[in-house]
Amino acid sequence: MTDSHQQQHQNFETLAIHAGQAADAQTGAVVTPIYQVSTYKQDGVGGLRGGYEYSRSANPTRTALEENLAALEGGRRGLAFASGLAAEDCLLRTVLVPGDHVVIPNDAYGGTFRLFAKVAERWGVQWSVADTSDPTAVREQIRPNTKVIWVETPSNPLLGITDIAVIADIARHAGAKLVVDNTFASPYLQQPLALGADVVVHSTTKYMGGHSDVVGGALIAADAGLGEELAFHQNAMGAVAGPFDAWLVMRGIKTLAVRMDRHSENATKVAEMLRSHPKVAQVLYPGLPEHAGYDIAVKQMKAFGGMVSFRIQGGEEAAVEVCNRAKLFTLGESLGGVESLIEHPGRMTHASAAGSALEVPSDLVRLSVGIESADDLLADLRQALGA
Repeated sequence: MTDSHQQQHQNFETLAIHAGQAADAQTGAVVTPIYQVSTYKQDGVGGLRGGYEYSRSANPTRTALEENLAALEGGRRGLAFASGLAAEDCLLRTVLVPGDHVVIPNDAYGGTFRLFAKVAERWGVQWSVADTSDPTAVREQIRPNTKVIWVETPSNPLLGITDIAVIADIARHAGAKLVVDNTFASPYLQQPLALGADVVVHSTTKYMGGHSDVVGGALIAADAGLGEELAFHQNAMGAVAGPFDAWLVMRGIKTLAVRMDRHSENATKVAEMLRSHPKVAQVLYPGLPEHAGYDIAVKQMKAFGGMVSFRIQGGEEAAVEVCNRAKLFTLGESLGGVESLIEHPGRMTHASAAGSALEVPSDLVRLSVGIESADDLLADLRQALGA
């Protein structure tokens, strides 16, 4: 039985630690080495050892990560990039040409919106916005030249939930590819390719790395042919993950399952406390039964993740004040690390969407709930809210 065949029957926690990471053949090292090298000795002209010639094209540490990513998402090809946006840019330039159209979510990540509105649009790509949690709204935006439907679920920062299988069916009938940004859920909590998506996008900076010490991105393709096309563009464009960054992401992935369990447990407690707080107008967390996407989240997610957003009584200044008063929750952008973070999306991560159809509410606060003591986190939020 081959290693790849064995891996098909292994559980997630095992794959996270072992897929793509056999013991080093030369030394027996159980952790993949950091191949901090730019070029490789060739055994004669055209005689490559293991297929390696130059580390932009391939590097053994990055290869290990890419094989691991493919295994975790159940895809045919994984590719690791220097950032999540580098991965998105490579994807767009692989599957689109000038004149093509993309449907994007009405609450997409601000950086994704900026990539479409300020970069891809100048290149000739058309885009329109839809509430992807509403299949009818998605259908209404499809045009004859629609080539991609882009989904975030849960979305950033409004925690919207999209039924991946339903939108995959819509994309298939439209002759378009379904791209799912799986950053908030991680492959431990959600498997978009198994639900019909064509490509999964990750900012590996977030839960995959998990320790706020690396920037990276990933693409995982369901189809081997598309995977080869993406790999060609990855090499041609060059925004690859360096070996040390790839190693850091692999190190984080080994504990992804246990971290996501704790993130989800803590976030549930935070959301339940916030929903009963008199100064909180609304809690956005897919694990709450009153959330509009709760039933779909139950169907397609293992748990509900570590991200919680809420709207506060008193408007924008009250939201900013809560962010400033937090102590254990660190005021900062990004998410998915072991430490808890708090931010004001309207002035921070989503400022690029101001004045657009994707502008977020000014009274919104976003939490990345870490793996600290839940009691300590709740106490900090209560004092930040002034209770």
